[in-house]
Amino acid sequence: MSSGELAQKIGISAANLSILKTGKAKAVRFTTLDSICKALDCQPGDLLEYRPEQ
Repeated sequence: MSSGELAQKIGISAANLSILKTGKAKAVRFTTLDSICKALDCQPGDLLEYRPEQ
């Protein structure tokens, strides 16, 4: 699935999806995370990674 298709499917702009993909987002709404997991048939832990601030 392309990024554009995913963005449309989860109801956010392609620009906002890009921000999430590049790790530049300061936060993500649980509703957005839920929509992504439903669209990709995955768990939140498959998408998120903890990186301590340096």
